[in-house]
Amino acid sequence: MSFEYINKSYGVNACVGRRVIVDGEPGVIVGTNNAHLKVNFDKDKTNHYSYCHPTWRVEYLDIGKIRPLTAGQKRYQEYLNADCCESFAEWLGVDKASRERREWSKKYGVA
Repeated sequence: MSFEYINKSYGVNACVGRRVIVDGEPGVIVGTNNAHLKVNFDKDKTNHYSYCHPTWRVEYLDIGKIRPLTAGQKRYQEYLNADCCESFAEWLGVDKASRERREWSKKYGVA
Protein backbone atom coordinates (compact mmCIF):
# COMPACT_ATOMS: atom_id res chain seq x y z
CA MET A 1 0.00 0.00 0.00
CA SER A 2 1.11 3.57 -0.47
CA PHE A 3 1.01 6.74 1.57
CA GLU A 4 -1.76 7.93 -0.75
CA TYR A 5 -3.92 4.95 0.25
CA ILE A 6 -3.11 5.35 3.96
CA ASN A 7 -3.79 9.09 3.95
CA LYS A 8 -7.07 8.73 2.05
CA SER A 9 -8.35 5.73 4.03
CA TYR A 10 -7.42 6.93 7.51
CA GLY A 11 -7.54 10.72 7.05
CA VAL A 12 -3.96 11.25 8.21
CA ASN A 13 -0.98 13.13 6.77
CA ALA A 14 1.68 10.42 6.68
CA CYS A 15 4.82 10.68 4.53
CA VAL A 16 8.47 9.69 4.62
CA GLY A 17 10.35 11.87 7.08
CA ARG A 18 7.32 12.92 9.14
CA ARG A 19 7.98 12.91 12.88
CA VAL A 20 5.46 10.95 14.93
CA ILE A 21 4.83 9.99 18.52
CA VAL A 22 3.39 6.47 18.73
CA ASP A 23 2.09 5.43 22.13
CA GLY A 24 4.40 8.01 23.74
CA GLU A 25 7.53 7.03 21.78
CA PRO A 26 9.02 9.59 19.33
CA GLY A 27 10.19 8.46 15.92
CA VAL A 28 10.17 9.17 12.19
CA ILE A 29 8.22 7.50 9.38
CA VAL A 30 10.58 5.75 6.95
CA GLY A 31 8.11 3.90 4.73
CA THR A 32 5.02 1.73 4.54
CA ASN A 33 4.27 -1.96 4.80
CA ASN A 34 0.81 -2.83 3.52
CA ALA A 35 -1.49 -0.44 5.39
CA HIS A 36 0.98 0.12 8.24
CA LEU A 37 3.65 2.75 8.76
CA LYS A 38 7.30 1.77 9.08
CA VAL A 39 8.60 3.85 11.96
CA ASN A 40 12.19 4.18 13.14
CA PHE A 41 11.92 5.16 16.79
CA ASP A 42 14.55 7.48 18.23
CA LYS A 43 15.53 4.85 20.82
CA ASP A 44 16.26 2.22 18.12
CA LYS A 45 19.18 1.72 15.76
CA THR A 46 18.81 3.31 12.33
CA ASN A 47 18.08 0.03 10.55
CA HIS A 48 15.34 -1.11 12.95
CA TYR A 49 11.73 -0.44 11.98
CA SER A 50 8.48 -1.01 13.79
CA TYR A 51 5.18 -1.42 11.98
CA CYS A 52 2.45 0.84 13.35
CA HIS A 53 -1.20 1.32 12.50
CA PRO A 54 -1.71 4.85 11.13
CA THR A 55 -4.34 5.80 13.72
CA TRP A 56 -3.51 3.77 16.84
CA ARG A 57 -2.13 6.27 19.38
CA VAL A 58 -0.22 8.16 16.65
CA GLU A 59 0.41 11.89 16.89
CA TYR A 60 1.67 13.41 13.63
CA LEU A 61 4.26 16.19 13.92
CA ASP A 62 6.38 18.24 11.50
CA ILE A 63 8.79 16.83 8.92
CA GLY A 64 11.99 15.54 10.51
CA LYS A 65 15.21 13.98 9.31
CA ILE A 66 15.72 10.28 8.61
CA ARG A 67 18.90 9.07 10.26
CA PRO A 68 21.39 7.56 7.78
CA LEU A 69 22.64 4.00 8.14
CA THR A 70 26.10 3.49 9.60
CA ALA A 71 28.85 2.11 7.35
CA GLY A 72 28.46 -1.35 8.90
CA GLN A 73 24.70 -1.32 8.44
CA LYS A 74 25.15 -0.30 4.77
CA ARG A 75 27.58 -3.19 4.20
CA TYR A 76 25.16 -5.66 5.75
CA GLN A 77 22.30 -4.31 3.62
CA GLU A 78 24.50 -4.72 0.50
CA TYR A 79 25.19 -8.32 1.55
CA LEU A 80 21.45 -9.01 1.93
CA ASN A 81 20.83 -7.59 -1.54
CA ALA A 82 23.82 -9.36 -3.17
CA ASP A 83 22.51 -12.96 -3.07
CA CYS A 84 25.98 -14.35 -3.74
CA CYS A 85 27.50 -15.71 -0.56
CA GLU A 86 26.74 -18.30 2.09
CA SER A 87 27.51 -15.98 5.01
CA PHE A 88 28.17 -12.35 5.81
CA ALA A 89 31.73 -13.30 6.82
CA GLU A 90 32.31 -14.87 3.39
CA TRP A 91 30.91 -11.77 1.69
CA LEU A 92 33.27 -9.59 3.74
CA GLY A 93 36.16 -11.94 3.01
CA VAL A 94 36.91 -12.68 6.66
CA ASP A 95 35.93 -16.35 6.71
CA LYS A 96 38.64 -18.99 7.13
CA ALA A 97 38.88 -19.94 3.44
CA SER A 98 39.16 -16.32 2.30
CA ARG A 99 41.73 -15.56 4.99
CA GLU A 100 43.81 -18.59 3.94
CA ARG A 101 43.68 -17.50 0.26
CA ARG A 102 44.88 -14.00 1.20
CA GLU A 103 47.72 -15.37 3.34
CA TRP A 104 48.77 -17.77 0.56
CA SER A 105 48.67 -14.91 -2.00
CA LYS A 106 50.84 -12.72 0.24
CA LYS A 107 53.30 -15.54 0.91
CA TYR A 108 53.78 -16.42 -2.77
CA GLY A 109 53.34 -12.91 -4.21
CA VAL A 110 50.27 -13.77 -6.25
CA ALA A 111 47.70 -11.00 -6.74
